[in-house]
Amino acid sequence: MRILLYNPDNGVTRNFMPHLWMFLLQALTPSGHEVVLIDGNAQPMDEEGIARYVREQNIGLVGIGAMTRMVAKAYRMADAVRAVGVKVVMGGPHVTELADEALGRDGGPRHADAVALGEADETWPRIVEDAVRGTLKEVYAPVDDFGQERKPSLQPYPEIPWDKIKLEQFNLLPGILHPLLKRVGGGWGTFRIIPVESGRGCPYGCEFCTVTGFFGDSIRFRTNESVVNELLLLKARARAEGGQIAVFFIDDNFAINVKRTKSLLRDIIAANAQVHWVAQISANLLRDEELVDLIAAAGGKWIFIGMESIDPANLADVKKGFNKPGEYAVVLDRLARRNVFAITSFIFGMDNDTPGVAERTLKEIRTWPPGLPIFGLMTPLPATPLYKRLEAAGRLTRPKHWQEFIPFAMAHTPLKMSIDEAHNEVRIGWASSYSPEAIEKAVDSLNHKLLGYRINIFIARLCFRGIYFPQMGRFAWLKSILENRRTIFKLIRQGFAGGLHAAVPLVTTEPVAEQRH
Repeated sequence: MRILLYNPDNGVTRNFMPHLWMFLLQALTPSGHEVVLIDGNAQPMDEEGIARYVREQNIGLVGIGAMTRMVAKAYRMADAVRAVGVKVVMGGPHVTELADEALGRDGGPRHADAVALGEADETWPRIVEDAVRGTLKEVYAPVDDFGQERKPSLQPYPEIPWDKIKLEQFNLLPGILHPLLKRVGGGWGTFRIIPVESGRGCPYGCEFCTVTGFFGDSIRFRTNESVVNELLLLKARARAEGGQIAVFFIDDNFAINVKRTKSLLRDIIAANAQVHWVAQISANLLRDEELVDLIAAAGGKWIFIGMESIDPANLADVKKGFNKPGEYAVVLDRLARRNVFAITSFIFGMDNDTPGVAERTLKEIRTWPPGLPIFGLMTPLPATPLYKRLEAAGRLTRPKHWQEFIPFAMAHTPLKMSIDEAHNEVRIGWASSYSPEAIEKAVDSLNHKLLGYRINIFIARLCFRGIYFPQMGRFAWLKSILENRRTIFKLIRQGFAGGLHAAVPLVTTEPVAEQRH
């Protein structure tokens, strides 16, 4: 049987990297079946397109995974597939919490023939076998013989054949940037960000987050050897095809067990398995100087930190009081001294926010090393404690906001500002951080660094700009390039003046001792 695993975009914005679930299920599919992967973020497709594809390619089963912001598009694509007589299985955090919605049991239309609840590592092979026999059940849940939910241990972990998988659709480099990147040196034919997990679960239970509900609060880890071997495989592929590969560790908190994380990082270094990587780590864990040393030595380049707010009262409200805003600057300086920079995430529209929160936050950000600030709105996702609290208080304005995805739009009424005011705060945050002037200032602030670091921050800012501002098409990219031509010309001049050695940090990992100077 030919199987299509499809990850939808949300029709408005795109992700920078593929989702791991597709590659994981492909590796877990019983032998004898062919699995095709399509990520709508990299290979846009509409309802007519997917219906035509499954007919022409003789697809016998389609698996669709979606988070809440993508589920409206996922439902439309599932409807189109089912209309041509092909079975659809849906899964992911949203469908797990609202299975009746996907199955049409809540009075709405039916979108899926079957749903996979929770982590599908163990249920997916059974789903495929049942589909072949024509005995597909409606609900598949990972439970033991006593009916209790069972989480996969991650040991052993499925081997994903990164050296053989087709990744052409995931090249992130716009052609217009190739002349600039050639000045960096060889090996920039492609650039991909590949998702890798080293563990699952989070014990923190933040009020707005779906992670603890989906993956649980008990942390499970892969073996160090398994992670190291995967990095070596990716590194070898990048070298073989003359391209660049970076890794995003998708663990919800990569350093949640600091002792274990240090052990993993030491093994990465010992095996020479360093690739450039990004990981999500909470600020409180980055107090550890040795941990940060090892992050830098093991190839860490960007750390995603969910700061959420500079107001301690807001953080306490959403059960994230372990974040200490007074420590943010110290943590970011500690990373920057080792040439590791931060993606800092903020949420506006929290209960203690008032008009002017964006400028108050930006005032703090401007005192920090250059990074990638991102701004969002407090969003009540289904089944989270936040959703239940706002629903009980009668504050939801769009109780099923996912049925019509509107980017950066509130679904409830904030306490101390209007919805329009909250929207404006987000606009101010993005406009102030990603204007051509702000991007140039961020690049110039690294003039004391090698050219590679300045190119790194420039390309990252251009990409992250597209999270908020429309930047999905070729013309939008061209417009963005033209708006930032002053910075581009400056980087090109510096490249010719400094020679290729000025760009070393993008293509190698320096020793920590050198990074500190």
